[in-house]
Amino acid sequence: MKLYTFDPAPNPQRLKMFMDYKGIEIDTHQVNFPEGEQRSDAYKAIIPTGTVPALVLNDGRVLSSVFAITQYLEAIHPEKPLLGETNEERAVVLDWNHRLFNDVFRPTGDALRNSNPAFAGRALPGALDTEQIPALAERGRAQLTHAFETLNNELGNRPFVAGESFTMADIDLLAVIKFAGWAAKMAPDESHAALHDWQARAQAAFDEGCGNT
Repeated sequence: MKLYTFDPAPNPQRLKMFMDYKGIEIDTHQVNFPEGEQRSDAYKAIIPTGTVPALVLNDGRVLSSVFAITQYLEAIHPEKPLLGETNEERAVVLDWNHRLFNDVFRPTGDALRNSNPAFAGRALPGALDTEQIPALAERGRAQLTHAFETLNNELGNRPFVAGESFTMADIDLLAVIKFAGWAAKMAPDESHAALHDWQARAQAAFDEGCGNT
């Protein structure tokens, strides 16, 4: 296997946190994003989507989503499970992964890619050149405001995103809060006490799982 990634980017950051928590090591190539390696013909010959992260399996097939890569890695590295241990738990974690991607990650990406001059002419991830739509940046920020309020209300009722245990859903939310802070200049405010309390618990659980405490 070989992993193609760029650790500072938000989706690679989700995967890196997953791997760090579980102690997984894979032969890795850090794609040179500042130089545009991900948009080169050589990279797209390996990873047709032109995105990161991407995991090339031993048989040559490519997994190009964090959802798929974490499912595969959890199956071959089941220790310290992050995707649930029962059918119900797995379903709830996957549901939250999907929800957080749609409700928080995607709006943050819209806010960044439709307003930052660095993404002029390529407002969507991947190989398709697309013009920026400033209204989508504003819509993304509005969605983030709503998402933070909704999450704050829900996280007052349980210790972690998907229930009683720290999971990939918590990793996703930790990563996206950091992403929203620099990409959209937005973060939970002082009224989101439950969300701040969760963030402290989740970060402590992550650090403990990684052996950083």
